[in-house]
This record gives sequence, structure tokens and C-alpha cells, in this order.
Amino acid sequence: MKKFGGPSWTVALGRRDARTASQSDANSQLPPPFANPTTLISMFAAKGLNARDMTALSGAHTVGLAQCFTFRERIYNDTNIDSSFAVMRRATCNVTGGDSNLAPFDLQTPNRFDNKYYENLVARSGLLHSD
Repeated sequence: MKKFGGPSWTVALGRRDARTASQSDANSQLPPPFANPTTLISMFAAKGLNARDMTALSGAHTVGLAQCFTFRERIYNDTNIDSSFAVMRRATCNVTGGDSNLAPFDLQTPNRFDNKYYENLVARSGLLHSD
């Protein structure tokens, strides 16, 4: 088991929400990476969650990677992004092609469960538009 730092506890393995996986359901039920705050809040509300829940759950982005196609629009067109962060991400994600190139959500500690993800957001260095 890979350790990411921070608190840990034993969790029973296996799905609890369904017996099968559905790409269609995932695509329609999970918020897309380019969603705006209104859409995000609405989608979480439809699952009985509020904006505070959404903010807490987005912290899972402290660990993991995103494919270029999910953040390309943000690093080339959004204005609410740190310009040096956008330039750095463009080295991994060209204007065209390389859709499956990967970038970490959290540059400082990509394999550690901590609060750097939230610090990045405050610094306008969130990788996804939905962040």
C-alpha cells in the first residue's frame, strides 16, 4: 500500500454504491473538470451535499494526475490563473495534441495527502477550471 502522509485508517475494499461500473453514469453523474461554480454546487446538491462538502471533497485532488485535455482550456484561456503556473503547465500540454499527457494536481507534494492543493487554489494555481 502506498502511503501519502497525513492521517490514515483501514477501509474495507470494494464498491458499496453499485455492483457494476458505468462509464455513462460516471460521465453524467460526476462533475466535469471544466464546470463552473454554479454547475458544481448544483451537481453536489443533487447528491445531498452542500458547498462546504464539495470543498472538502475536492481536497482529494491533493493526490493524483489529470490528463491534458481536462486542463488545456484553463491554461490557455482562463484569466483567473497565475501566469507563471499556466506557462509551466503549457510545457506538458500543447495547444493541440498530447491529450493524454499528465500533470499533477499539486506540484509541491503530488504524492502526499496534505493541504497544498488548497494553498495552490489560493495562489490561483488550480489545475482544473472546476478547482
